[in-house]
Amino acid sequence: MMRGNFNPAAVLDISKGGKVLIISDMHMGDGGRGDDFVRNADLVMDCLEKYYFPGGWYLALNGDIEELQGHEFSIIHSFWRRMYAIFDFFATEGRLYKTLGNHDADLVYEKRYPYPLYDAVRVETGVLPVCVYHGHQSSRIFTTYNHLIRAGMRYVFKPMGIHNLSSARSARKRFHVEKKAYGFSLDNNLISVIGHTHRALFESLGRFDYIKFEIERLCRDYPASAGMEKERISREVKALQMELGKLKKSEKRRALRDSLYGDEFPVPCLFNSGNAIGKKGITAIELTNTNIALVYWYTEGSGKKFVSRGAYTIQTLEGTPRRRTVLNEDRLDFIKAKIELLGK
Repeated sequence: MMRGNFNPAAVLDISKGGKVLIISDMHMGDGGRGDDFVRNADLVMDCLEKYYFPGGWYLALNGDIEELQGHEFSIIHSFWRRMYAIFDFFATEGRLYKTLGNHDADLVYEKRYPYPLYDAVRVETGVLPVCVYHGHQSSRIFTTYNHLIRAGMRYVFKPMGIHNLSSARSARKRFHVEKKAYGFSLDNNLISVIGHTHRALFESLGRFDYIKFEIERLCRDYPASAGMEKERISREVKALQMELGKLKKSEKRRALRDSLYGDEFPVPCLFNSGNAIGKKGITAIELTNTNIALVYWYTEGSGKKFVSRGAYTIQTLEGTPRRRTVLNEDRLDFIKAKIELLGK
């Protein structure tokens, strides 16, 4: 069967300027009760239409945007007309890039699909290359048996009320995918930005590892602080300890033990944009020719509690209840130096 409108890879050069938003795992369905995207649809559309498009950003849709394992594309496209209209805004100006995931791989057979499709996008920053791909390529079950999974979802699991099958449901599978992507990045001296696991990563660290390092940093600052600042650090450490306890319950012990991929100092070469179907907001990666950031968008009054404790600067999207904050950010030249020094 012909694979129309498809190319193995694309190159996006932002070395002389340009900004790229990388977002994945929307899982757009038919708008019904089993559609995971419904919860955050207005949030995603607002931030794309009112922040990223007028801001001149490129949009990289990094796989599993459509939930084709449960629905026909024509049904998805018909229900999510506003979403596709926003994609059209970016595409008309040459600012849209779409990679394939395991849940939307069959788009290559949709002759009327309006946008070019890729396995990966290589972003040239001028500092070091950034390879954007969904991440399911390291899972044999999704690359070999995806057609069987699709049939099971449509005719068995969907009628039972099970939304989708994903490595995001298993800590062991998540770390398998991350380890493969981490090794690929090390071998090729580049940054990988993936999705697939639904677990946001920054500089090869998940939230669990980041909290441990943050607690250590706060403990170092504590002796030299005084007054209200000392009280603030004390409150923040207690709150982070509580969050660690919740994360321990949600992750298996083996996964936590392997969370640094076997390295005492993880090389900061792996990033994950997380997903757009979180219960309390969405995460994404923002990339320029100098910096990379993990950002969190949410609706006022329904965001994660740790964001509102005062450690993060919160930006308001004017005229809306949408809020944006940067969870982590670093310079690409600093990341490059760490890759060169720690990756050999």
